[in-house]
Amino acid sequence: MPRLSPTPMNSLRALVPEPIKALLRPAVMTAERWRYRLSRTKVRSAIAMRYYQPALDLVSAWAARDTELSNFYYDLTDLNRKHLAGLISTLTGASAREVESVFRELDNDADLTAHLTRVAAELAYPKDVRFLFGRRVGWYAMVRLKKPRVVIETGVDAGVGSCVICAALLRNAAEGHPGRYWGTEIRRDAGKLLTAPYAGVGEIVYGDSISTLEAFNDPIDIFINDSDHSGDYEYREYRTVAEKLSPGAIILGDNSHVTDSLCRFAWETGRCFVFFREAPKDHWYPGAGIGFAFERPLGGAKLAGTGC
Repeated sequence: MPRLSPTPMNSLRALVPEPIKALLRPAVMTAERWRYRLSRTKVRSAIAMRYYQPALDLVSAWAARDTELSNFYYDLTDLNRKHLAGLISTLTGASAREVESVFRELDNDADLTAHLTRVAAELAYPKDVRFLFGRRVGWYAMVRLKKPRVVIETGVDAGVGSCVICAALLRNAAEGHPGRYWGTEIRRDAGKLLTAPYAGVGEIVYGDSISTLEAFNDPIDIFINDSDHSGDYEYREYRTVAEKLSPGAIILGDNSHVTDSLCRFAWETGRCFVFFREAPKDHWYPGAGIGFAFERPLGGAKLAGTGC
C-alpha cells in the first residue's frame, strides 16, 4: 500500500521542537475543550428551544394583532379540558361525560358569543378580540352542576366571566333552579359587558370587595376570588366570607397558581383543596388555573391528594 503524503499541517507540526509542543499542548487542549463546550451548549439550547420556540412563534403572531393586553382569551387544549372534566366530575359527582356535555353547551352558546361581540363593538374593543373562555368553562360547569342560589365573584374586569356565570344561571332558572350573581369591582369602568339579558340574573356592586362582602348577608353557595391579586388581600376575602358560606359551598380561586392563600384557608378551616392548571391552546400565555376549596362530605372518605 502506498504511503499517504503528509498534510501541510502535519509537516508543520513535525518541524516544531518537542519542548515547544509541550508548552503549546495545554492551550490546544483548552481550545478543544471550548469547542466541545460550545458544541454541547448549542445542542442543549436546541433541546430546550424545542419546548419554548412554539410559544415564541405565537408571541410574534399575537403581537401583530389588535387584541386584548390582559385577561387573555383562549381555549384550553383538548387534553387539558379532559383533565378539568375529570376533576369537576370528582367534585360534583356528575360523570365526566356529563361535565363534557356542559362544556360543549358553553362552546355552542351562540347567544352569549353574539352578545359579547355586539357589546364589545359598541364599546370600541380592539378589533381582533375573540371571546374564548379558557378556565371559565370550569366556572360555568360548576354553576350548572351545583345549581347555586348565590354566586359571588370578586373582581370582574370587562365582565366576560360575569356573563359566562349568568348564562349558566339563566339555564338553571329555565330548569327550575333560580340563582343570582353578584360581582364586586372597585373600578367604575369595569363590567360593561354585563348587560341584558345576563344582567337579569346578576349585578355588579362597585367599591372595595371586602367592604362589600362584609355587608353581604345571604348564604353564599359559590365564591370566586378574582380581585386584588395580592396574597394578603385574597386571604382576607376568604376569611371575610368564611361564616357566610352555605353548607356544601365551594370556593374557586383564580390566583391559586401564584399564592397559597386558598390552600392555606382551606386547610385552616378543615376543607379540601385541589388545583387545576390551564394549558392554553394556540396562545403564548402559559396559563393560570383554578383552585377549589370545599368541605368533605359528611362520612366521606379522605380524597387522595386533596389535603383533607
